Amino acid sequence: MFSLLATFATIFGAIVGSFLNVVIHRYPREESIVFPPSHCPHCDAAIKWYDNVPLLSFAVLLGRCRACREPISMRYPLVELANALFYLAIFLHTGPQVAFFFLAAVVSMLIVLIYIDAEIQILPDVIDIPGIAVGLAIGALGLASSAPMLMLSESWLDSLIGAAAGAAIVATIIGAYWLVRRIEGMGWGDSKMLAMIGALVGWRAVLGVLLVGSITGALIGVPVALRSREGMQLAVPFGVFLGFGALVVLFFGHTLSGWYLSLMLR
Repeated sequence: MFSLLATFATIFGAIVGSFLNVVIHRYPREESIVFPPSHCPHCDAAIKWYDNVPLLSFAVLLGRCRACREPISMRYPLVELANALFYLAIFLHTGPQVAFFFLAAVVSMLIVLIYIDAEIQILPDVIDIPGIAVGLAIGALGLASSAPMLMLSESWLDSLIGAAAGAAIVATIIGAYWLVRRIEGMGWGDSKMLAMIGALVGWRAVLGVLLVGSITGALIGVPVALRSREGMQLAVPFGVFLGFGALVVLFFGHTLSGWYLSLMLR
């Protein structure tokens, strides 16, 4: 029975991933996520239900629109696959408990934020703010006990302080950068996103998320900036790396903190 439910969770993740692709594609273009129904972005042809099966349809169509034969972005199967695998990973930690749905929701929100920030460098309030609410609910409901191997806030107070700490850290960076350079070094969307993450993982893990995000951002962002015309003035979508850091800490936070403590005690 557990294996069957895990399979259902994976399939459900792929289906939700298909919807996430709609949000990722349409939000930057200020289009409704409901109307019109799914259609090819190249020829505008309506996509039939049998061409809209997550992962399978992309493979059958060889990554091309049935009507115009234009290539379909690899983002579509990647998002569906990523969301499916994350849902499976969450289910393996929680089993068939209510915690699964809360964690699945917040992980899907992180995926959408990562892709939208990568495309237009905006972290939408319509995702950030509900994400903060979900994180606070996870703490208030004590869902950490349902998944002890995941790094989650342990109480409503832990979530609340984590959200406040996340927002305050980024706000401090923005203020300090403004005093020195008279420009915003980060966006206020980053502040709200880190508040969402802090509500999810708790205040003790906020700095870990920021550290993982900063290291990853430096490793990827600096070489990209050096190759660009703007040089080190290139605006980097830091929300991408915050999202990555959140996922790493959520699933591996206890392991990473154990490694850190063992190194410190040597």
